[in-house]
Amino acid sequence: MVPTHWKLVIDATDPHAQADFWAAALGYEVEDNSPLIEQLLTAGAVPEDVLTRHRDRRAWRTAAAVRHPDDPYDPTSGTGLGRRLLFNQVPEPKPAHKNRLHLDLHPESGRREEETTRLAELGAAVVRHVKEQGGEWTVMTDPEGNEFCVH
Repeated sequence: MVPTHWKLVIDATDPHAQADFWAAALGYEVEDNSPLIEQLLTAGAVPEDVLTRHRDRRAWRTAAAVRHPDDPYDPTSGTGLGRRLLFNQVPEPKPAHKNRLHLDLHPESGRREEETTRLAELGAAVVRHVKEQGGEWTVMTDPEGNEFCVH
């Protein structure tokens, strides 16, 4: 069986701010879709109102993505072909209840406190510290309130 290609899609109020946060948090790259956008504009296939400007280039208004810097990508579209997170704009804010899915970040051993401080400087918030028989970690939220853990 050939492994299935996948990406994690996250609902967001501001997909570009989320992409910037998670790119900085993970050491990923924000995808640059401007080559594809320019081709589609030239061909008359997309209207200007579905676009915005982000990082001094054209981008999709309601979507942004980040990709692992070592993974392949399609240079004609800027789309990552490996590990990536896609942020889609939704009109409603995140519900108050706990996420059903979250990311666990694993910095180098002994660097959890340093990493939580760095992530807080990027806009994350510490929710609580957990220490139990199975391990120790910090529960945090990204700028839109999505929970994640730092081990």
